[in-house]
Amino acid sequence: MLVLGLKRRDRSGEMAREHAALIEALARLVAAADAACLGAAPQAVIAPLLADPALLEGRALVPSAKRYVRHLLHADPLGRHTLLALVWQPGQASPVHAHHLWCAFGVVSGVLTEHHFAPGDPPVPTCCRLLGAGACCHGPAAPHLIHRLGNCGTTLAVSIQAYGAAWDESGQRVNDIRAA
Repeated sequence: MLVLGLKRRDRSGEMAREHAALIEALARLVAAADAACLGAAPQAVIAPLLADPALLEGRALVPSAKRYVRHLLHADPLGRHTLLALVWQPGQASPVHAHHLWCAFGVVSGVLTEHHFAPGDPPVPTCCRLLGAGACCHGPAAPHLIHRLGNCGTTLAVSIQAYGAAWDESGQRVNDIRAA
């Protein structure tokens, strides 16, 4: 079993005290702003997490041969946001999608490829970019901002993703699937 691990104090999935200030900063941003107007603010909270070599220490982030896997790092008690670690095996990718809610992500390890699309039926590929460890990105809730994130490399990749949704809603409320 792969163990990449998040520093932990308990078994609840909550992040360690070392990152409590960053999580509180994200909570303050979300509480103080209209979710549609957050801009790059969540990305600014994620960036320092990526620079911490102990971020995932001791946390079992088990990949799946079938698809990328989401592991809960933090769930806001008021349901305003969720912070996840996603584990990507080579060849795994998200579906082509836009977002119903804001999203920010950063690459912890490995390389992810982000493909961008113009609206259409099906969506039309426009460009792609490689995102290595430390790279961050964000996106508002916007039906015209269509992308796919995936691991086109040969080694495991891990990303940290923040979504403007409660953990139990992060699957169905976040993505507006446009193509498989």
